[in-house]
Amino acid sequence: MAESEIERIYRLREELHTHNYNYYVLNAPVISDMEFDRLMRELQDLEAKHPEVADMNSPTMRVGSDISNDFVQVEHKYPMLSLGNTYSEEEVTEFYERVRKSLNEDFEICCEMKFDGTSISLTYENGKLVRAVTRGDGVKGDDVTNNVKTIRTIPLILKGDNYPQNFEIRGEILMPWDVFEALNREREAREEPLFANPRNAASGTLKQQNSSVVASRKLDAYLYYLLGDNLPCDGHYENLQEARKWGFKISDATRKVKTLQEVFDFIKYWDTERKNLPVATDGIVLKVNSLRQQKNLGYTAKSPRWAIAYKFQAEKALTKLQKVTYQVGRTGAITPVANLDPVQLSGTVVKRASLHNADIIAGLDLHEGDMVYVEKGGEIIPKITGVDVSARIPGSKPVEFITHCPECGEPLTRFEDEAAHYCTNEDSCPPQIKGKIEHFISRKAMNIEGLGPETVDLFYQEGMIKNAADLYELREQDIARLERFGEKSAQNIMAGLEASRQVGFERVLFALGIRFVGETVAKKLARSLKNIDALMSATEEELVAIDEIGEKIAESIIHFFSSEKNRKLVERLKQAGLKMEMAPEEVSAASNVLEGQSIVISGVFAVHSRDEYKELIEKHGGKNVGSISKKTSFILAGENMGPSKLEKAKTLGIKIMNETEFLSLIENAAKSEEKVDLPVETPAAETPEETPKKSKS
Repeated sequence: MAESEIERIYRLREELHTHNYNYYVLNAPVISDMEFDRLMRELQDLEAKHPEVADMNSPTMRVGSDISNDFVQVEHKYPMLSLGNTYSEEEVTEFYERVRKSLNEDFEICCEMKFDGTSISLTYENGKLVRAVTRGDGVKGDDVTNNVKTIRTIPLILKGDNYPQNFEIRGEILMPWDVFEALNREREAREEPLFANPRNAASGTLKQQNSSVVASRKLDAYLYYLLGDNLPCDGHYENLQEARKWGFKISDATRKVKTLQEVFDFIKYWDTERKNLPVATDGIVLKVNSLRQQKNLGYTAKSPRWAIAYKFQAEKALTKLQKVTYQVGRTGAITPVANLDPVQLSGTVVKRASLHNADIIAGLDLHEGDMVYVEKGGEIIPKITGVDVSARIPGSKPVEFITHCPECGEPLTRFEDEAAHYCTNEDSCPPQIKGKIEHFISRKAMNIEGLGPETVDLFYQEGMIKNAADLYELREQDIARLERFGEKSAQNIMAGLEASRQVGFERVLFALGIRFVGETVAKKLARSLKNIDALMSATEEELVAIDEIGEKIAESIIHFFSSEKNRKLVERLKQAGLKMEMAPEEVSAASNVLEGQSIVISGVFAVHSRDEYKELIEKHGGKNVGSISKKTSFILAGENMGPSKLEKAKTLGIKIMNETEFLSLIENAAKSEEKVDLPVETPAAETPEETPKKSKS
């Protein structure tokens, strides 16, 4: 039976809610912007036809949200509305004619690049940056001032003296292409999920709790709109030129035009030329230039009538699938790769595209020799978006995911709730063996100078190493005799190995390559348990009691150390002189004043950053938790504590401690070295542990 229009409304609402969540919360969209806009328009049209099923919670009633609970929320002085999107010259013409008829006077259009990043609103008072807030839901967003201050293209103090006393400027936080590519290469080497595009990478970076991580990501920013009561000019374009003088990065691509043809000339030029820009763009923004005329045109419920966004078509190419090959990572994860007839796309020649996992292959209904659509759009990573079924060779066989490891022949395993298949033969599968050693020597692990993937491969092929501990038994003369190596190269490697013996316990633990134990988790484990012996003997209950250590990570740690091979590896590394415990000065600096306490941090602080307070809590035996519950011991509250958290704390009777009180508590504890008991609510009944997950073949 055909779907009724009413049924279609309900289904569209559900789909769009899901897509909103994927885009704004997970930063992992599964459909294109164009497809999302098409579905939204369809829903808007159907809801207009059927007012009897109106719903205030429909996706058409919201702008979208990226609000996180980890930041203080601030209400925008001026709502941050979204722009209406168009994809054709006809729609641009309709916009232009609507403006012309509404104004009934001459007007100019400011043409700008639509940068594909994450929106930001910056507030300046007396020439100084005082607040940076994300778009959020358009009404309020997250205060990310500390993170934004790490972006070098955003001025902290303005130049000159002709700027308004108070004003707001809006723009886009971006990750340049070269930074994005380098970041994904690092994540690939660590077998972490890759960012789909620079927009997601920029958004994820801006929401980092550690500002030093943000600084390392080298974000950029373009500003494009001023708001305030005493702006220097009536013209939007002219205001931007003044802002440029104050120190803001304003795009050189911005143009002011007087005719519709000039608009189309601008669009045509940048549809090609944008590919040479250092940052991602996905369209053109058209704004009526006069602020007076903008005010006269006004707003709809969701967007201004004086501006519109023209979206470029995602670049797509059709090419032939030659074959599907499979790569084995250091954890045993199997990644299928589509090998393609070379095709030109977005300025580069594409020969390969990741197919990610078996579900993706099945969803595409991929057959051998298929003609496939490859797309980049705003993404640097090529992906197959569809198949030209009409061109399919009769009798061609479906692509079937392999059942055995392509390197060692071991039957593959797929774990419950995971999309990937794994080779579990970690002891004898060459890519896993070499991958673990490459991880061990990497910059953020042991950082051993003179060693790299090619050297590791050579040493492995020569039978000189089978695991990380073998590195410390290498002899200079054995290295020097190898082809392309000499005495100097051998000496450098030996010096790098010797220097690695001084690397701290946290990084040694990360270097072991325990599944799900990244840099942050390794740091928390090291600081909580202090040494490797305590970690190896820790129970699941003891592990999950550590901040941010869940059941999945705990199971992985226990599984790793249950292996006799891994325990021997640790013992050999210990004998080689690697640091397997926290330094005495790090341990002695702490107290047990917060032992057994679960602490929530909320607000903005004057003396230390949130990250520094988290370290202090961990150092003194406490546990950082993200949300308030009956188990919360107290809240460390700074300025602008979220109202919802404050209300919940009052309801549950949770103690609220300010910055001065907390620091006094720590200082007194350090002097007395005695545990101080704090008032704690009676804990709620423990939730029964879930049954451990089992694997399925």
